[in-house]
Amino acid sequence: MRIRAEMDCDVLVIGSGLAGIMAAIAAAEAGSSVLLSSTGLIFSGSSFFEGTWGLGCIAASSPADENDLADTILKVGCGVADERLVRALVHDAPHALADLERRGVRLRDADASEEREYIPCFDHAHRTWRGLERASLMHALGGELFRLGVGRLPRHILIDLIEEGQQRVDEPPERRTRIIGAVLYDIAGKAYRAVSAPAVVLATGGMGGLYRSNLVRADCLGSAQAVALAHGEELVNIEFLQFMPTVITPKGPMVFNEKCFRFSTLSLPVDEALLDERSTYGPFTARLAAREVDFAIARAGKPVFVQVNRLPSHVPEFIRTYRSWYERATGLALEAPIELRHSAHASNGGIAIDENGACRLPGLFAAGECAGGMHGADRIGGLASASALVFGRRAGSAAAASATRAARCFEVGYEPVSSVAVATAETMLGITLDTSAGIIRTGADLARADRIIEAQMHNGALPLLQRQRLRSARALLSAMHARTESLGSHFRADAPADCR
Repeated sequence: MRIRAEMDCDVLVIGSGLAGIMAAIAAAEAGSSVLLSSTGLIFSGSSFFEGTWGLGCIAASSPADENDLADTILKVGCGVADERLVRALVHDAPHALADLERRGVRLRDADASEEREYIPCFDHAHRTWRGLERASLMHALGGELFRLGVGRLPRHILIDLIEEGQQRVDEPPERRTRIIGAVLYDIAGKAYRAVSAPAVVLATGGMGGLYRSNLVRADCLGSAQAVALAHGEELVNIEFLQFMPTVITPKGPMVFNEKCFRFSTLSLPVDEALLDERSTYGPFTARLAAREVDFAIARAGKPVFVQVNRLPSHVPEFIRTYRSWYERATGLALEAPIELRHSAHASNGGIAIDENGACRLPGLFAAGECAGGMHGADRIGGLASASALVFGRRAGSAAAASATRAARCFEVGYEPVSSVAVATAETMLGITLDTSAGIIRTGADLARADRIIEAQMHNGALPLLQRQRLRSARALLSAMHARTESLGSHFRADAPADCR
């Protein structure tokens, strides 16, 4: 079949989480015509995932604090973060928060900001902390999208980026040229649609959705990374994937607030001092002694139950807020026993970008969780939201500035495949990653998982989207295999002891 571009714009933004929304607004304010596409509904992705209790965003508390925050990010990142991106993130974060307030977004302040619970994960000091309320974000930013005339394409899946000279979907030209648009699949209309655009911003989220046990929205497919690779882009730091303690039963999956660990009893013998340290950060890390808590849960071989049954008479504000959300969402008391396990969550790495969100291919930009470099082996809590705001705005502005050529009509060939093997392939992929690429990894397990997924890729009946997810998974496994030392969120059980 032939697919002809029947829509055009200056900037096409793919993904409508926080990063994509901000990119669309920034590009439209720069005078560009903008289309905003997303796999789910507008206001989607991990930014608006119902299984997490809220979005927090941090920033330097003063100009003098900027250097300390940047240095701490680099230290926590274990030397693999890009200092240029870190400095840009730290510099712009306060302005990004002020911009939200200017647009009418209600930001929540802490009443008890001096409590230790407000020290961000992996940080050593209190920072400016603001809570982002989803309802307020959707109301205020939705109004901005309408005011600016941003076109919307909900429930459209990215099939491929299209370069100048490209003749077929999934077959980019041998020599990198420049972006001229993208091919999308309209889920509701069951049709392939092409959009002509001289600039494209990818804001499609991370790779946590490749796992069966995940803590992300179903529209976080992890396939755009494979599309970017096929067009000559580089993925950086993707082995540093966060795993979060997750409530599985009686209702889940939903995030377990790590601040509760020190007030909890586990069905496993765990040292009190380790539980206290584990309550200071959410994602698993191999850097700190409290990793033994995560190892005990992962190696239990049976359900692990937790009960938040040791709360003090004065409950910290952070936990009170979580309790209110949890009890409203589940209808259960926070003190009721829960089953806990780890789930894949946020990616600390992704498509390599520069300070303005630009990728290697002219006309291509990335922001949010699908972009990498501004975080390292571990990420300070509250910086995922800050990164989405900062690099979403930067990528949108830069995309508008680069879209100097008019959109060009194009036509590409495509052979769609319809197969009943899709569900089986998805299940196989998720189980394989859960089993071999969780918080405890070995070279042998990663190589075995790669062979299983490679064999599945030879299934010619699989549609392109499923093949792309398999390619993304293979890239993830390759990065995990290549990183033979344990570093932050990446733990190799077969690494030499001095590398842990």
